[in-house]
Amino acid sequence: MRTAFVLPLAVLLAMVSLSACARRFSDETPPANAKPLSEIIKSLEDQGYTSIGRIKFDDNAWVIEVHQAGGREVELLVNPVSGQIVKTE
Repeated sequence: MRTAFVLPLAVLLAMVSLSACARRFSDETPPANAKPLSEIIKSLEDQGYTSIGRIKFDDNAWVIEVHQAGGREVELLVNPVSGQIVKTE
């Protein structure tokens, strides 16, 4: 009798947990009309940025660590649709 109660409860908790994880990651993907990441990287290289480092998608923008021509490391926020740099940190 106790197993009949515990098993459905464990399944329900697992489903809620997976649902929360899926919702978290669904916000961290580029929109359907985004440029391919390879095009964005190529554009950054054409602008003189070298040594592309860590790349992640966060807050509706690509966050890309690069080195400038002088060797200084900067973090760029890039619009995924236009490919334009929105902010340099």
